[in-house]
Amino acid sequence: MKFSLSREALLKPLQLVVGVVERRQTLPILSNVLLTLDGSRLAVTGTDLEVEIIGHTDVVSADEAGEVTVSARKLLDICRSLPEGANIKFFSSDGKAQVVSGRSRFTLATLPANEFPSVDNGENNIQFDIDGVILKNLIDATSFAMAQQDVRYYLNGMLWEVSANKLRAVATDGHRMALCDAECNTEAAELIKAILPRKGVIELSRLVADEGAVRVAMGSNHIRVDGSDYCFTSKLVDGAYPDYDRVLPKGGDKLVEGNRAELKQAFGRTAILSNEKYRGVRILLSSGAIKMVANNPEQEEAEEEVGVDYAGDELEIGFNVSYLLDVLNVLKGDAVRLTLSDSSSSALVEDAADGSAVYVVMPMRL
Repeated sequence: MKFSLSREALLKPLQLVVGVVERRQTLPILSNVLLTLDGSRLAVTGTDLEVEIIGHTDVVSADEAGEVTVSARKLLDICRSLPEGANIKFFSSDGKAQVVSGRSRFTLATLPANEFPSVDNGENNIQFDIDGVILKNLIDATSFAMAQQDVRYYLNGMLWEVSANKLRAVATDGHRMALCDAECNTEAAELIKAILPRKGVIELSRLVADEGAVRVAMGSNHIRVDGSDYCFTSKLVDGAYPDYDRVLPKGGDKLVEGNRAELKQAFGRTAILSNEKYRGVRILLSSGAIKMVANNPEQEEAEEEVGVDYAGDELEIGFNVSYLLDVLNVLKGDAVRLTLSDSSSSALVEDAADGSAVYVVMPMRL
């Protein structure tokens, strides 16, 4: 295989796929990327057997088609270290690959391309188009609530539900929940559910940063997202996601509206003196004001008061302040609405002007 292209043209697909390539692998070939030249189109593939990303780029000259695998990290480091605008010549034969640019020459070890694994696609149940920016906003609005290493493995991912012209994302770690809806071009006759693994969610958020429309294809055990210069495929988590509708608090009679930035800053200051392990903050709600109090084992105390739009009964309730700050960080609007019922019930948090995303935070005993 032999081709030449600019440094930037090779760097872009390498940076797209390198996040999925694991450094410490039981299979040596999984720390490599697969380079496939077909005509003037070069495909760069990285996988960890669960998630696969293929980045595409055009070469300047394609002298000999073929495919080969080389170390992802080393090839990326070589490209990064070359000067901007540099031209790269790549050729491989007899178990070695050569990267030549100006007076620089690098010889890399290769592994056979036919040993490189691919993520099985299978049949698609549904395909639809969605704007990349909308998809990224959907992921970013909910991904923070995913569990990290829960034994209930299905919580370490994100639920996607596709219905007629709607995509819903749900994430929960058992203590808080995020739910967001987005419009998409789909004609789903029935509700289709899929649980994306945590790593797949994080990589997909990175890929669809400033994309136009992307095509999403979902099957019984995989999801594929095609953008203009990449193809993302991930296995799905096999499991039953909890019934999130039962978690949504209903019948809350205490409505609080306040300035998001003011509340965020006040909670942030109160958090400084909260217990580092439990992060508990006591909230005292009274007419026209919300008071926040935090203490720690060193007998230190922080107290804040913020004016809010509230005219109901007084209420005292405790929360993990980190969970509240996470929600206030992802909300975009100026005003935030909290719906509460009593000191032992979860709080519903949402943007006062936009109801597409809702957040549930469970209370703490303090």
